[in-house]
Amino acid sequence: MSYTRIAVVGVLFVLAFGHQVSAEVSINELIEEAGLREGAVALRDFDGWRPPQKIVVRGAEDFVAVLQAEFPDVQLVRVGAADEILQQVTDADAIVGFCGAEAVAAATQLVWVQVGSAGVERCFEAGAIASGDVMLSNMQKMSSPAIGEHAIAMMLSLTRGLVHHSRIMPNGQWNRRVGDEIGMVSLDGKTVLVVGLGGIGTAAAKRASALGMRVLATRNSSRSGPDFVDYVGLSGELHELAAQADVVINALPLTPATEGIFDDAFFDAAKPGVFFINVARGRSVVTDDLVAALQDGRVAGAGLDVTDPEPLPPDHRLWQIPNVVITPHIAWYGSDGERQRALARENIRRFIAGDALLNVVDPVQRY
Repeated sequence: MSYTRIAVVGVLFVLAFGHQVSAEVSINELIEEAGLREGAVALRDFDGWRPPQKIVVRGAEDFVAVLQAEFPDVQLVRVGAADEILQQVTDADAIVGFCGAEAVAAATQLVWVQVGSAGVERCFEAGAIASGDVMLSNMQKMSSPAIGEHAIAMMLSLTRGLVHHSRIMPNGQWNRRVGDEIGMVSLDGKTVLVVGLGGIGTAAAKRASALGMRVLATRNSSRSGPDFVDYVGLSGELHELAAQADVVINALPLTPATEGIFDDAFFDAAKPGVFFINVARGRSVVTDDLVAALQDGRVAGAGLDVTDPEPLPPDHRLWQIPNVVITPHIAWYGSDGERQRALARENIRRFIAGDALLNVVDPVQRY
């Protein structure tokens, strides 16, 4: 993995942990509210674990200082630049805040990596993480409320014509016929399909239900779901459920099974005139197929916080399609950093004690 990719994951962590630290978030309340789960294996039973001596952290200076005061028997080393990372990780027992392949390979005593994001696909470029020899945990469900809100905001901006109005405002146009011209839609009573009923998907589904929408969802693990979801299907029902949906929200993790899942066949199967929202990963969508579906009307509009490629080049066709709203992978901004800090602090405590960690990533399923 390049230093750039190390930096990307690190920046996410620094932004999440880059403010003044407080202990306002109760970890027990957070575990219950977010539905966090312990890993199946306690660290003391994990191959290679021993009472740790050194943990390397990429985070804000005040946060690392608080951690060091709380855990005085372990050396916590704050790192910044890529060359500093590679120098410090060689004898580290754990890395908090990044998962670059070069850094993981250089850390010959490494047992555990905690990243500051929910998405972990880049972490599996590190062989020790992909094999399961190094345990990986993430920030799943910590930014779910903000990302769920972003999905709903994109949906409303498309269905209520806000995308169109924002484009004609600089010309001072007062056009009350625009509702007929662009087909403004009320979401009350409409059907939304949330693809991937995890933390983000559940947050989006809850908010869509509050708007009076019928909520369908898919998940890979089971048919169970919260009361505000009317039907939970398995992943094999994706096309069948898409045919019923006025809006589709992608909240899937990126895995080999989900890469390119939203392709021409999917847009053919979806209800004509569907709105498509992506707050998950760009590579789950075949971009050329989405562009074609937007241009021929199979898709009425798209809200994209993530794209493939990413960043989206300035001359890409998606920028010029009028019924598309794009944000630069920032749906998680505004989430409560105290939640991330509380989870990181708790997992460090558990690691030192040899207990089971929270938010452990399955190296086979990759989420």
